[in-house]
Amino acid sequence: MTQPQQPGAQFLTAEESADVDKALLSSPEKFLTRLTVSSLRLLQIIAKEYEVPIENLTHEQIIAWFEKDGKIRREQGIEAATLKW
Repeated sequence: MTQPQQPGAQFLTAEESADVDKALLSSPEKFLTRLTVSSLRLLQIIAKEYEVPIENLTHEQIIAWFEKDGKIRREQGIEAATLKW
């Protein structure tokens, strides 16, 4: 499996964030909307790595991916990982 994300890639664009801000939603709804769009992007990355459609991803594959990304972060540093937190 390879890391398809390029350095500096974002899970939510500035335009998408602005669209969420303009939406007639409460603050918790805006947070959930941003989280959902970002999650879609992350699921696309995970599905690509496993070479399966998103709808065929299992919770085990998602957990394993997070474990792998965490290991990369711990061993190689934050810049080597997909998630930058």
